[in-house]
Amino acid sequence: MEARDILIRPLITERTTDLMADSKYVFVVDKRANKIQIADAVREIFKVTVEDVNTVNVKGKTKRRGRTVGKTASYKKAIVKIKAGETIEFFTA
Repeated sequence: MEARDILIRPLITERTTDLMADSKYVFVVDKRANKIQIADAVREIFKVTVEDVNTVNVKGKTKRRGRTVGKTASYKKAIVKIKAGETIEFFTA
């Protein structure tokens, strides 16, 4: 897999922006990717030093709209800790 295929998108929420102060960044990643592949992809794309990678498989939730029942998509997220002092810029001013 290519590095751009592994990292799907950054996951930006209120909780993940608080983690950025601790040099931890959260990404939605390919379900088949392992921690080593994720670390290599972050190194290649963002040119930072990766210290640690934690992964979580998030199950889809059941949603209802009246009588219709559906399900949100399941995904895998990775919490990547980078070396202190380095940053990843998601927004440019």
